Amino acid sequence: MSAPSSTQNAHDHQHHESFIRTPKQLIVVIVLSFLVPIISIVLIVSLVTSGAEVDPAALQPEAVAARIQPVGAVEIGTPAAPAGARSGEQIAKTVCAACHDAGVAGAPRTGDKAAWAPRIKQGFQQLLASALNGKGAMPPKGGDASLTESELARAVAFMANQAGASFKAPAGDKPQAPTQAQAGKPAPAAAAPAAAAGEGKKVYETACVACHATGVANAPKLGDKAAWAPRLKQGMDTLFASALQGKGAMPPKGGNLSLSDAAVRAAVEYMAAQSK
Repeated sequence: MSAPSSTQNAHDHQHHESFIRTPKQLIVVIVLSFLVPIISIVLIVSLVTSGAEVDPAALQPEAVAARIQPVGAVEIGTPAAPAGARSGEQIAKTVCAACHDAGVAGAPRTGDKAAWAPRIKQGFQQLLASALNGKGAMPPKGGDASLTESELARAVAFMANQAGASFKAPAGDKPQAPTQAQAGKPAPAAAAPAAAAGEGKKVYETACVACHATGVANAPKLGDKAAWAPRLKQGMDTLFASALQGKGAMPPKGGNLSLSDAAVRAAVEYMAAQSK
């Protein structure tokens, strides 16, 4: 067998020889071996975190609740009772609480046995007569003319019993039979509370009159321009917020929590218009 030629030996030597031939090249290779992975990691992290910035307000509980609230809701509870069938507790909480919960204008507070004792001694009929006809700052029927006598009697019994009385509340009113003209006719569609003509006046007469007709607890009287002027300067939105949330001796929604926001706004607008 013949010996390899010198040309073949030179070729094999170049094939196995490293491409790093100088110290400078060695340094460059070492530096690149560190830089390339680091740059790659930085680019990957930048790509992952380059999305849209998160609004801090979006993490607030209110915002989160608004995003996850269901499209619809089912309310489980007792439907609003028709006129004549309302319980004493319902009436006390929606009509009487405005004054009796806070003791406005000397009204005996609910559950205050000392304040109710002399009134209870007068007897149930005397208490009912005062509630029907009005007494002191309390208007007739607590300001809600829609109350029937038996409903008012149930409310009087409920509040008095909360303070130690043992009055027996009357039963519910008997529903009236429909007249021949009404029989078979569909019930008319109810108008939106805030849009109905005179709705503000109606709400005032049932929820606000107890205090605003007489100026109880510094409530500005209806039509008193001097008393309403500084309040009107605050703007309708401020007045509306005060009526919704309550202010001073005035409870939220005038004490009638069954009122819608639209009905409260209508009442505020009515009183403001009457006092400009």
